[in-house]
Amino acid sequence: MEPEPAPVNGRKTPPRPQPSPVEVADELRARIRSGALRPGRRMPTQAQLADEFGVERGAVRQALRILQSERLLTNVSKGSPATVAPDPGRDRPGPGAAPRPTTAALAHRVGHAFAAREVRVDALCLTAVSLTLAIGEPLRLVHEGRLKPAKVDVRVLLPARDIALAFPVPVAGLDGDRDAVHERWLAMRNAQGQVLRHNLLSLRATHGVDVSVSFRALPFTPPVKLYLLNDAEALFAYYTVGRREQEIDRRPTEVYDAEGIHAPLFAFASGTGQAGEVGEAGERDAAFVRQSRLWFDALWGTISTELRLTP
Repeated sequence: MEPEPAPVNGRKTPPRPQPSPVEVADELRARIRSGALRPGRRMPTQAQLADEFGVERGAVRQALRILQSERLLTNVSKGSPATVAPDPGRDRPGPGAAPRPTTAALAHRVGHAFAAREVRVDALCLTAVSLTLAIGEPLRLVHEGRLKPAKVDVRVLLPARDIALAFPVPVAGLDGDRDAVHERWLAMRNAQGQVLRHNLLSLRATHGVDVSVSFRALPFTPPVKLYLLNDAEALFAYYTVGRREQEIDRRPTEVYDAEGIHAPLFAFASGTGQAGEVGEAGERDAAFVRQSRLWFDALWGTISTELRLTP
């Protein structure tokens, strides 16, 4: 047994706090970005990393999964060491990254956000379909004990129920007083919001997580979708409207609508926790994240109203 640290002035030296999985991931990410860990190279073993950082192997595995979700690592398992991805720069957040479809990009970034001790997700969107899909995987990892947030705060801005939406709308206009296209959108908005709220609140009962889920209604149709993750990232996509045929009330109907889940999502990182991201591009990213936060908070606190997720 190793002796305890010698007292200094009669006091014991307090033990050094263990790094969190996010902090371990940040350091390993910096080594990959700098080239210290080159593409295709095998990582140190989990035992070696646990010894280096002074953490349990479970924390190392969680950090490696974060990097795997960002496509910086491959072959993350309990067995052989992970491998640095062949092209670790291709999914880097920021101006240098190629945008990816919302369903693919958002799930990875939300998964990374849920590795933090306190999780904050703010979203502005049309129906919350993409967010509900993206949040499913990190919730599964929480239920499996592989992610352990202490607090989750989610706020969602959606269009109000009774406004005249810019889209989706029928190309031919209304058929009488009834707007079946609007009714279908409203049903989807309410259903997705209810599922999202139920799934998040379940963490309170099953894992004792401090969960808050809030919705507010906008008086306009958002032309873009925006996701803010832990005040560290802003993910942004355009709703590009097109003419589409949909089946409504068992009849083919031409509508003007936007395909949200496949919209290219652009990622901007504030630099918080992202080692190695400096210079003009990093400052521009950070400014975009800050301004997006100010914009969202302004909408939340001024012209938005209480939203009901009921028919």
